[in-house]
Amino acid sequence: MRSDFDRGVRAAQFGMITNAALALVKLLAGVFGHSYALIADAIESSADIFSSLIVWGGLRIASRDPDDDYPFGYGKAETVASATVALMLLGAAVGIAVAAIREIQTPHHAPAPWTLIVLVAVVVTKSLLARTVDAVGAEVGSNAVKADAWHHLSDAITSAAAFIGISIAVWKGPGWEAADDWAALVAALVILYNGLSILRTALRDLMDRHPGEDIVQSVRDVAEQVAGVSAIEKLLIRRSGLSYHVEIHVQADPAMSLAAAHSLGGLVKSTIREAQPRVRGVMVHMEPYERRTVDGGR
Repeated sequence: MRSDFDRGVRAAQFGMITNAALALVKLLAGVFGHSYALIADAIESSADIFSSLIVWGGLRIASRDPDDDYPFGYGKAETVASATVALMLLGAAVGIAVAAIREIQTPHHAPAPWTLIVLVAVVVTKSLLARTVDAVGAEVGSNAVKADAWHHLSDAITSAAAFIGISIAVWKGPGWEAADDWAALVAALVILYNGLSILRTALRDLMDRHPGEDIVQSVRDVAEQVAGVSAIEKLLIRRSGLSYHVEIHVQADPAMSLAAAHSLGGLVKSTIREAQPRVRGVMVHMEPYERRTVDGGR
């Protein structure tokens, strides 16, 4: 589990350094190349720097062991980081949209053709970065890291939109100077959609939504295979950061002694944790097994 947190932190750090370099390049290109789409893109990249910092901090907090103040651990910090990144995406989308609308209404110079070269480099770099970070997020099971990847991808989308807008402005000539501003507006809508999607996922985790039938069924299968377990009466699982907490009701022979039932419960717990490394806590309730008959006991 510790290695998963470390991989997520390294992904956030790498993204932060890359975003800092790209934000500076795009800001300078936007100012000297008369392209608001590039300036908006630089602003979005700057937000990416802070989002990576938030993910980094969230993962570091989430990796702490449970203590007296937080007996269930700090895993929710990772989910809070994901929600915060989503809110930053929404804020960036609104800011870019408002500024783009203002620029559309204000006459200005057409973007310089050489800014297209900058945008191609940015799109390629950010697309590769998004793919790399998303892969890490999927492997370690971190929604915050995957949210950070979406932030990188949104940057690539705004750059691609800017490329299209500037290309139109350069190709069509006078009268089409605002094409890249329209492109920035379209990109803002895409970012808004991504931000809402990430926020919805984060809120579901904060509300302890069902984690998915795949993890539930796998835990059930493991528990049912433990010798002495007659049936699984109830199984509840909630996600907390990169890990899961399980509450399971195990039915066993009613004639079993209390000591034997306690021992069986411990075996179920250890078996689940060995089979599912992401399961951090298991609460086992032992219950007497009652065979269900068919047709009213006949």
